[in-house]
Amino acid sequence: MNSIYFDHAATTPMRKEVIEAMVPVMEETFGNPSSVHSYGRKARKILDDARRTVSSFLNANEKDIIFTSGGTEADNLALIGGAKANQHNGKHIITTSIEHHAILHAAEHLESEGFDVTYLPVNESGRISMDDFKRELREDTILVSVMYVNNETGVIQPIAEMGALLEDHQALFHTDAVQAFGTMPIDVSALNVDMLTFSGHKINGPKGVGCLYAKEGILLEARQHGGEQERKRRPGTENTAAVAGLAKAVELVEEEQRARLTQYKLYKKIFMDTLKEQDVSFEVNGDRINLPTIVNVSFPGANVETLLTNFDLSGIAASSGSACTAGSIEPSHVLSAMFGEGNERTRNSIRFSFGLQNTEDNVREGAEKVASIVKRVTKTT
Repeated sequence: MNSIYFDHAATTPMRKEVIEAMVPVMEETFGNPSSVHSYGRKARKILDDARRTVSSFLNANEKDIIFTSGGTEADNLALIGGAKANQHNGKHIITTSIEHHAILHAAEHLESEGFDVTYLPVNESGRISMDDFKRELREDTILVSVMYVNNETGVIQPIAEMGALLEDHQALFHTDAVQAFGTMPIDVSALNVDMLTFSGHKINGPKGVGCLYAKEGILLEARQHGGEQERKRRPGTENTAAVAGLAKAVELVEEEQRARLTQYKLYKKIFMDTLKEQDVSFEVNGDRINLPTIVNVSFPGANVETLLTNFDLSGIAASSGSACTAGSIEPSHVLSAMFGEGNERTRNSIRFSFGLQNTEDNVREGAEKVASIVKRVTKTT
């Protein structure tokens, strides 16, 4: 039985080139990057080179790159660190109801400490309304955090439009770009964002390493207490080998981004066309303005747990949404925000996400297997 991986939005396999970039660092460069001797300087150079690679990709200043343990830490640093450092200007924060839990739970924590958080709703397409955003923006708003691409639906939010609106406002503007990074061009200057998050394991890099871009001059309170690493914004000895792997993954993305996007568009088309050819009843969730790497499909009459179990038994890896809630029987908070709590789509939808583990042949084969299983479990055959 051929295994087919349709869960690249959860995590991606490491590229061989990334592993090859990390191994010599682990074997030879064990020095602490904060040490002044030759061992430390050698490790420091790896960090400095990686910082330049990442900043170049984002059109940012290398001094504005903060290495973290991943997207969750970077999101927490942006939201909690940004809010606490700027609360002298107000306590109002704006985010959305469809954010990753790294943002939602951080926002709930801030609410418990007296901050006022507005959660923007989305329509059935999965996008926020700019009218809603303008209406909720206040003089005492100090921070806005809106994800660039939703991790469950692939829907793209109007980040550049929001950035333009906030240009003359005091509020810091953060975007969680974990799903966007590597699949679409990102220019922090053009987007007018103050902070941006991404993670290594979503771009075929290592787990346990991520990044927060934080524009020079903004106030940001560190979430940890210790040394003065990362310009006092993220204490703790840096994971030099993982950072080297992250940099290599970014280099590969920069070289291949356009070709990858074209390939993923083809994969999505093959997948959807095959479902139609197999005469399967389905509806796409949020299919208006989104990335081709993710498609969220509702199968009327089906149950998400039954589908995922049968997919797995047939060698197909897919997801009900965010990997952070895998195994939970709770309906997707994203789909609930789009269609309302209790809507059938919150209980019968599957996320398929494409990447380097896929080929045209296995996408077609996977779609045929999906169609066969859906027909069987919904008794439509």
